[in-house]
Amino acid sequence: MITNMSESEVALLSRMWEEHMRAPFPPHMRGREIDGEDMVLLDADIAGCVVSSLSGPLEEKRREILLVCLAAVEKVLPSIDDEDGASEYYKHLRDMAALAVELGNANARSR
Repeated sequence: MITNMSESEVALLSRMWEEHMRAPFPPHMRGREIDGEDMVLLDADIAGCVVSSLSGPLEEKRREILLVCLAAVEKVLPSIDDEDGASEYYKHLRDMAALAVELGNANARSR
């Protein structure tokens, strides 16, 4: 059973996802790699895992993908300029990934 705290975290993640869906992808990040990370793929991987976490508890594989993506975002953030709001876009992705991981940890503990 999901606790009240994680219910409010799910609501927060849902709001963050809605904001993300309204935000345009920074055009200059298409086809771009930073420190070996494909910026479109990083966005897509996090998005897929966040959507899964909103549907129910994350399976271990997706949780691991999120952890790898979270580390990748942290690695590339200092190299992202703010053209087209790119740094804010990726900070928002990072925050969603971190919250989804946190929710996954809470769900794993409650089992």
